[in-house]
Amino acid sequence: MTTGSSSRRRRPHRRPPLLLVVLAGLGLAVFAIPLFGLLVRTPWVEVPGLITTDVVLEALGLSIAVSLTASAIALLVGLPLAWLLARVEFPLRWLVRGIVTLPLVLPPVVGGAALLFALGRRGVLGEPLYEATGILLPFSVWGVVAATTFVSLPFLVITVEGALRNLDERYELAAASLGARRWAVMRRVTFPMIAPSIVAGSVLTWARAFGEFGATITFAGNLAGETQTLPLAVFVALESDRDAAVAISLLMVVVSLIVLVALRDRWWRSL
Repeated sequence: MTTGSSSRRRRPHRRPPLLLVVLAGLGLAVFAIPLFGLLVRTPWVEVPGLITTDVVLEALGLSIAVSLTASAIALLVGLPLAWLLARVEFPLRWLVRGIVTLPLVLPPVVGGAALLFALGRRGVLGEPLYEATGILLPFSVWGVVAATTFVSLPFLVITVEGALRNLDERYELAAASLGARRWAVMRRVTFPMIAPSIVAGSVLTWARAFGEFGATITFAGNLAGETQTLPLAVFVALESDRDAAVAISLLMVVVSLIVLVALRDRWWRSL
């Protein structure tokens, strides 16, 4: 195995076909051109002052807190859901998987409207919840958490479910044959083996929650200092202060890029 790995590492680089290089370059341009436009329009001298205003700092703090909370909730409920979908045969599993992945293709505004109809003041669940506890989710911080969790949870479930499906179950069977109970097998064998996928799914979940806009503004509103996250701050700034919008957008790009690059190795090993 060592010899094979060494030979793969020493394999000479082959010149790729020109057409492949051209098409790959066009694909890279899809990502690079918008970022280049953002960098060109950035008022670099004014950036420190633009991103340290009270509004931006409050929005940044809220975005970080909400995205981390959504990621924690995703781990709490997403891991069991992924395990269920990957390992348990039950009726209409295909439908459950479709419902779980629906937020990936559903327009965020539609997701926010669905949350409003379900959890709003007059919603199917929101009305009895409000009457029983006085808790009102729309236009509150927890409304932001609900919206971001709804749109970001599928990323964790899909990533972890795929890892569980591809996991060699012989390791788990060996541990069980040695007397390990089900929870011990999951804790000491299953989850450690799919840990890179859990990390990758968590990063995807965080990134999606950090950049969420449509469902948040529909369900939780855009109240400065209360429900206004960084994407909503960009939306407001675009109408009144273009330089501030560019500076805030650059801040979001930098924060997201730092997290993704920092976890790059775990990210690629899990995919």
